[in-house]
Amino acid sequence: MKTPRETDLYGPVKALLEAQGYVVKSEVGAADVVALRGGEPPVIVELKLGFSLTLVHQCVSRLAVSDDVYMAVATGKGKPFVKSLKNMTKLCRRLGLGLITVRLKDDLVQVHCDPGPYTSRKSKKREGQLLAEFAKRVGDPNDGGQMRVGLITAYRQDALKVAMYLYEVGASKGADTARETGVDHATTMMRNDHYGWFEKVEKGVYGLTPKGADAVAQSGHVLGG
Repeated sequence: MKTPRETDLYGPVKALLEAQGYVVKSEVGAADVVALRGGEPPVIVELKLGFSLTLVHQCVSRLAVSDDVYMAVATGKGKPFVKSLKNMTKLCRRLGLGLITVRLKDDLVQVHCDPGPYTSRKSKKREGQLLAEFAKRVGDPNDGGQMRVGLITAYRQDALKVAMYLYEVGASKGADTARETGVDHATTMMRNDHYGWFEKVEKGVYGLTPKGADAVAQSGHVLGG
């Protein structure tokens, strides 16, 4: 089996454009592919085997020549490629670029988005979630840019308040814990036990597990300002 090359993308992309009435030529100036149809502006396509920042830069540069610029990449395998394709499609839409994939084993060409102006649609729900988390968060316990694992959220801070209370007074009723800690959903939090910190002692009464005690011991910076 031969090693794929960027030139393997050209034939399928050229066939797609010619089927739409374009005259297609390769390596015209700095562009990999240029297609013309009547008096319309040129269509430019940059060919690459995979996604890269270099490819994005090249396509953005071609926007100085034409508004109809596509990137064309070889179809990859598995979930990593599917995720990359989804993210790159969003980016291309924002930049006004088109995106094409070519499945080299059978030359299947798919157009995932066409060039054009982009209007962002804001999500009020996501904005509300962001602002709510910001408001509930006590202090600033995380380092910007850190991994999601171990991230201190407002939920985790509430769980620590509950754990600290149980550490100090011992097993308690959910209603008492909620009242003393100010965490209204304390009973639900202990029952769901997302972190493995709580255990049911009897009906409506919860205590702290060894894992919860360890979390309390290591939480000095989490609830500070």
